[in-house]
Amino acid sequence: MASAIATAICDELSTSASSVADVSLGVNTFLLLFGGALVFLMHGGFAMLEAGAIRSKNAMNILLQTILDAAAAAIMWYCVGFGFAYGIGDKPNKFIGNAMFGLARYKSHYTGSGMGMWTDFFFQWAFCATAATIPAGSVAERFNFNAYMGYSIFIAGFVYPVVAHWAWCVEGWLGFGVNTPLFKAGYIDFAGSGVIHMTGGLAGLIGATMVGPRLGRFDADGNPVEMPGHSAILVVLGTVLLWFGWYGFNPTSMLMITSTPAATVVGRAAVTTTLSGAAGGIACLLNGFRRHRGWDLVGLCNGILCGFVAITACCHVVEPWAAILCGLVAGLWFDFLCWVLLKLKIDDPLSAGPMHFGTGMWGVFFTGLLAKQEYIKEAYTFRSDDVDAYHLYGAFYPHSSGKLLASQVIGLLAIIGWVCGTMIPFFFIFKLAGALRIPPEMEEMGLDRSKHGGSAYNGTGVSPSAPGNDVMRNQPSAKVLPLNG
Repeated sequence: MASAIATAICDELSTSASSVADVSLGVNTFLLLFGGALVFLMHGGFAMLEAGAIRSKNAMNILLQTILDAAAAAIMWYCVGFGFAYGIGDKPNKFIGNAMFGLARYKSHYTGSGMGMWTDFFFQWAFCATAATIPAGSVAERFNFNAYMGYSIFIAGFVYPVVAHWAWCVEGWLGFGVNTPLFKAGYIDFAGSGVIHMTGGLAGLIGATMVGPRLGRFDADGNPVEMPGHSAILVVLGTVLLWFGWYGFNPTSMLMITSTPAATVVGRAAVTTTLSGAAGGIACLLNGFRRHRGWDLVGLCNGILCGFVAITACCHVVEPWAAILCGLVAGLWFDFLCWVLLKLKIDDPLSAGPMHFGTGMWGVFFTGLLAKQEYIKEAYTFRSDDVDAYHLYGAFYPHSSGKLLASQVIGLLAIIGWVCGTMIPFFFIFKLAGALRIPPEMEEMGLDRSKHGGSAYNGTGVSPSAPGNDVMRNQPSAKVLPLNG
């Protein structure tokens, strides 16, 4: 009798444990599906922001490129990108993944988040597509569409996946969570200030440098000439969509939410993301007023996004006050980098290089300064003993070994070296072939009419060539007229 009761109790406990595990898996799966959808929604934000910040005669072209990035990234992620990033074959290596191409043999070679290969593939694709679409703004209004399509395929299928493998695959060599981390410490980049934003931003900056400035962007003396975008309304809409999507980008990168530490990290990431973005926006707004005695709407939007980019690396491991500091410095650093680009006569219509590459670098470096030990242990429970042994936390905290900061700096240099080593030859080949830039007459006409057979505003009475049609500034250095009040 006692034996039968014990057996029944064991069966009931086993059933209960199985039910709890099923619920946990369901909740975490929903987290990744919802977070991935939010990240994908950021493509709408990029599309609106970029379309509004350029002249209306090129709006259709930039919208097409944004949607193309998502589609090309999906196919390339399936064919090779997911395998290069997370595939662990029979003979794994630290440089690049070597399994799961075309999702083959995933049952035996998948070692991702544990939330299920299908869900993880979807979530990670959304990140890949974001990295691919960042450079569109840097090369807007003069880039050959064929070259852009080739670039989109190349970065989604090879350039980005390799960096992701280094930092986020357990067989990589760089990340904090890999099997044998750098300096027994590792590089912390929670949602991709370096892996995504530096990669995409630097690729765009290289493209902008090699393709050259837009016609008329600089006068005969080398001074910048304003080329205003055409819709501040679209810029604001894009900024709000990106703000909303960032709550999938950052908090969801915990990949789970069914334990108390995980839920705490997710909540903290949402708070620090909000504070850093707000601080970055205020920093750019006030700095713009200092320079031009006017309140700059576009500067505010740019600063908000800079704060988000910077905090993306460390939103899970810094205090709220540190997040505000991170965003403030990111906004000022962004303004300075925009000024430097103009001095170098590099034309980046949306300042995507300074925003994503520049403030992404700051975010990665900032992690090495103010990542808090308590929060690191909470986010990386599997490495709690190592954290105690090697004092792996920000260099500004007492008794830090400095190994985390060193890992962050090595990560910065590795990403810069990889992107330069791949994208400079890639763009140079197109330039040698005369296929990097459209002809001057097409640029004057506008890409919409010359390359896409129409206008984004057909039937509205808006002409891309109409005087006064483009009414919005798109460079932080542009003069701002004082507003009433």
